[in-house]
Amino acid sequence: MDHYEADENEYMHQEDDWDRDLLLDPAWEKQQRKTFTAWCNSHLRKAGTQIENIEEDFRDGLKLMLLLEVISGERLAKPERGKMRVHKISNVNKALDFIASKGVKLVCIGAEEIVDGNAKMTLGMIWTIILRFAIQDISVEETSAKEGLLLWCQRKTAPYKNVNIQNFHISWKDGLGFCALIHRHRPELIDYGKLRKDDPMTNLNTAFDVAEKYLDIPKMLDAEDLISTLRPDEKAVMTYVSCYYHAFSGKQKAETAANRICKVLAVNQENEQLMEDYEKLASDLLEWIRRTIPWLENRTPENTMQAMQQKLEDFRDYRRLHKPPKVQEKCQMEINFNTLQTKLRLSNRPAFMPSEGKMVSDISNAWVGLEGAEKGYEEWLLNEIRRLERLDHLAEKFRQKAAIHEAWTEGKEEMLQKRDYETASLSDIKALLKKHEAFESDLAAHQDRVEQIAAIAQELNELNYYDSPNVNTRCQHICDQWDALGGLTQKRSEALQTTEKLLETIDQLYLEFAKRAAPFNNWMEGAMEDLQDTFIVHTIEEIQGLSTAHEQFKATLPEADKERQAILGIHNEIAKIVQTYHVNMAGSNPYTTINTQEINTKWDKVRQLVPQRDQALSGEHARQQNNERLRKQFASQANVIGPWIQTKMAEIGRISIEMHGTLEDQLTHLRQYEKSIVNYKAKIDQLEGDHQLIQEALIFDNKHTNYTMEHVRVGWEQLLTTIARTINEIENQILTRDAKGISQDQMNEFRTSFNHFDRKRTGMMDAEDFGVCLISMGYNLGEAEFARIMSIVDPNRQGVITFQAFIDFMSRETADTDTADQVMASFKVLAGDKNYILADELRRELPPDQAEYCIARMAPYSGPDAAPGALDYMSFSTALYGESDL
Repeated sequence: MDHYEADENEYMHQEDDWDRDLLLDPAWEKQQRKTFTAWCNSHLRKAGTQIENIEEDFRDGLKLMLLLEVISGERLAKPERGKMRVHKISNVNKALDFIASKGVKLVCIGAEEIVDGNAKMTLGMIWTIILRFAIQDISVEETSAKEGLLLWCQRKTAPYKNVNIQNFHISWKDGLGFCALIHRHRPELIDYGKLRKDDPMTNLNTAFDVAEKYLDIPKMLDAEDLISTLRPDEKAVMTYVSCYYHAFSGKQKAETAANRICKVLAVNQENEQLMEDYEKLASDLLEWIRRTIPWLENRTPENTMQAMQQKLEDFRDYRRLHKPPKVQEKCQMEINFNTLQTKLRLSNRPAFMPSEGKMVSDISNAWVGLEGAEKGYEEWLLNEIRRLERLDHLAEKFRQKAAIHEAWTEGKEEMLQKRDYETASLSDIKALLKKHEAFESDLAAHQDRVEQIAAIAQELNELNYYDSPNVNTRCQHICDQWDALGGLTQKRSEALQTTEKLLETIDQLYLEFAKRAAPFNNWMEGAMEDLQDTFIVHTIEEIQGLSTAHEQFKATLPEADKERQAILGIHNEIAKIVQTYHVNMAGSNPYTTINTQEINTKWDKVRQLVPQRDQALSGEHARQQNNERLRKQFASQANVIGPWIQTKMAEIGRISIEMHGTLEDQLTHLRQYEKSIVNYKAKIDQLEGDHQLIQEALIFDNKHTNYTMEHVRVGWEQLLTTIARTINEIENQILTRDAKGISQDQMNEFRTSFNHFDRKRTGMMDAEDFGVCLISMGYNLGEAEFARIMSIVDPNRQGVITFQAFIDFMSRETADTDTADQVMASFKVLAGDKNYILADELRRELPPDQAEYCIARMAPYSGPDAAPGALDYMSFSTALYGESDL
């Protein structure tokens, strides 16, 4: 360049030599004169003046200094008011010094040339001023001023046909470029569809007239000059186009501000919806738990086995049908809560605090209470079933023994109250005495049965048998009758002993018969009672014990048959004596009521009951064998499933700490792992079926395994919850990584650092480990600073820091997120620098739903400069980030 040069680090490079331009095409000088003069007047009119001749009106330096003050907004040194050449040179030098102070390097442009009215030097100086104050600050995607202005024009005119902006000379000759810029920003000013490329004069004049009338951009170019010049002056065109850029830049700022507000409001609306969803899900789950626990805590027993079996069936329906969906809801609610907290952290919002009593910990505590009540209810049901089973057995046993005893005592009181000994002969008296002795022996033999009846009644009372009043009444009657029989027996014995001296004859054979028949008869009654006795067993060993006892009893039958034959032999001997000696027997055996027919009948009954007892024991033995098979069948599966669940829990714990590869690889691996776990559900269902069979068979213990169905269910639910939570943590890490722009290497570095300081290998750092980690990264921690950081990474004060909270903290240190001040500044742009904003301004700049959202939540503005309907956007912006309440 011959005359001036701009610093290439501060300004766009000059592409053409100034003198050469003027020498090659004098038309350019004409265009520059008009354009630069109009540009200068567009600023000088703000000071109430203008220029007519660009080289003449700047010669004294006064208007030049005034122009620089207007466009820079700064005060220059006081000008010289004299008319002498030295005064003019001084003023121009002050202007040139000011230009140089702004980083502009002026080469070969001196005050003398300007004062002398050198047109080329004056135009070069004005172009330098335009570059510095109108074009230099234009930058699009870090381009230079000229390239930035050209890129801006290209982007704004890209949608328009017949417009192809490649430079600042011939691309503008048809006028469509200027019209496209105006229509893009103010479509109501120009009907672009009616313009034609072959009518440049109309296009140019339309653009110049509209720009001057509506955009306050003076006419700096002449349509005829542009059309007639083969290559219009680039500097003149750039100067005029820069006025368009500055005119529309305010609109662009408003659009940017509106976009920022829309983005912030959209995030806020989404988070509010997530909070409402969490509150509803938490309320529904807590209400279900509140309704269910009283049902599980109800311990009102039923009187019958059938009613208790129905309660057990209702409990199984609850386990199979009602609880599993609630387990899924609880897991999904925890996942939604974690996702919401992650989104709040990523959008620089405060952590979500649910309503009182609806924290995740509150729901977990309520769930623990539910499972405690559930476990206690199942144990109570099983105990009640055992109790009722025991009660039914005891009640039946009581009725059998009472019926036998009552049958035996029938007529005994009348017999003992007879006074037949008063008129009997001596032999009759002795017979009565012996008969009474036999009765006393029989009475003593029945003492054990009466004590057994009383003991059974006592046990039924202790077990709260529902029909205890009737049992007690019957037992009391038996005991009272037994006491009365004892008294009557004693009284008759005394009477017989009194008359014994008078009566000595007695038939020894009758007496021997009575003495041997009575115990044998009692033994047969006891045998019949035992053979008909019901039994309840729960194991093979118990039924084998009963079978062994029964076999031992059968082994005594030959000896019993010998005793029976002996008793019958006594009776036969009596008959033989009577027949041989023609004894006149007036009645039956005076010493006993037992006869041979009764003995034979009862003996036949005993023989008949033995095979029935064999069959009953055999059937029970088969049932116990089937129960043992069910135990082993359940145990064979439970002993595989239980360790499998424990192994998978341990593997998930290792995976969550020792993950390798990208987060997407880890997520894919975990989902495949989850799928393999879910596919295992069929084995759990099969085990549930075996458990159902065991429950229906009333099997209460299993020595073949330490795993119960409850253990397996709890382990399975924990396994599904753990893998779901681990997947959710990885998804949140991906969400954090993408939102914060964290690379995979940074994420791996975060994981390595976290694992290093997770000394307990629990997947979480406690406060002490986290403090050591911060110190290792160069933090100078005081108590207050550490407490502040802990409130960020552990807002719920649980005393531990998860990996998600750790990467949130690490990424937050360098993240560029929206702040309340940025949103406030954006609202200020929309409000036109006012301290308040109007509803119409919000509806004009924002989408309808978000505009109404703001209007509904903004408080009225009460400042001294408030206008009717003014809204306070400052308190609203602060509330968005949790610094005040909406």
